[in-house]
Amino acid sequence: MRVLLTGHQGYLGTVMAPIITAAGHEVFGLDSGLFADCVLGPAPADPPCHAVDLRDVGPEHVEGFDAVIHLAALSNDPLGALAPELTYDINHHASVRLARLAREAGVRRFLYASTCSVYGASGGEGLVAEDAPLRPVTPYAESKVRVEDDLRELADDDFSPVFLRNATAFGFSPRLRADIVLNNLVGHALLTGTVRVLSDGTPWRPLVHAQDIARAFELALVAPREAVHALAFNVGSEQNNVTVAEIAAEVVEAVPGSELLITGEAGNDPRSYRVDFARVRAALPGYEAVWSVKAGARELVDAYREHGLTQDAFDHRFTRLSRLAARRAEGTVDETLRP
Repeated sequence: MRVLLTGHQGYLGTVMAPIITAAGHEVFGLDSGLFADCVLGPAPADPPCHAVDLRDVGPEHVEGFDAVIHLAALSNDPLGALAPELTYDINHHASVRLARLAREAGVRRFLYASTCSVYGASGGEGLVAEDAPLRPVTPYAESKVRVEDDLRELADDDFSPVFLRNATAFGFSPRLRADIVLNNLVGHALLTGTVRVLSDGTPWRPLVHAQDIARAFELALVAPREAVHALAFNVGSEQNNVTVAEIAAEVVEAVPGSELLITGEAGNDPRSYRVDFARVRAALPGYEAVWSVKAGARELVDAYREHGLTQDAFDHRFTRLSRLAARRAEGTVDETLRP
């Protein structure tokens, strides 16, 4: 298949592009380049691409493709809180517009990177499946719910949207993110000797490795239409439903000499949920998320040490929130985000 991969220069896209290519598909990227220089270690080899902001995509950018994998977004909750108007403009409105253009261009499959954050304030001890009530508590999660709703309205006999609700990602990527929980805690442990948890450590989080996310998208790309058409799939594994305190404990074990500090200064986090991943395994035969939190923590320790992670890069270059805040301070919103 000829596949358009949006966000190919992001944390997940940089891992996904070679996996989709290795499966025999022709990958073409589309990215604004906002995080293209967030590289730790050797620079990755990117596929050919359109350097364009998602809001500026036109019919010419989607013509000739069999499928679209749509990852591009302003990603995570603190970033959405910093700039909610941007989050809705890019993550919601521009995503739906991309899907409409893709449908008009004859694209048959549209894989949308949603998130388990849509379950937000579900709470409780039971596992939430795809039919559970959606209770987003942030602009980022709300934008994902809105896109899912709008894409369902676009689904027809010739256009199949698929919603892959990824658990919280972790693991090494050549384009690093340091503002997601496991990556962040490992970095702090190595650079400061402290594993610092700002909440009370009790909220549940489902986690999944970037490579396991990429494998789910690879399989969803070629799955029979009847197995995936206009359906949502949680992407991850039950073994990685863990509390923040449990994540921190794995980091302490992976970084000898580090100490755990649970401050509780951020108060009670309403985002707490454990997720059921049975549907994705049933719909995509052969899929299993193989990376554990323990293995991911050790992978990150090795990668950070090998590539010489520094405190300044960790705090600024690899943290989406600080990078966007700095760019917004330099000029207007459009000038700072568009290529």
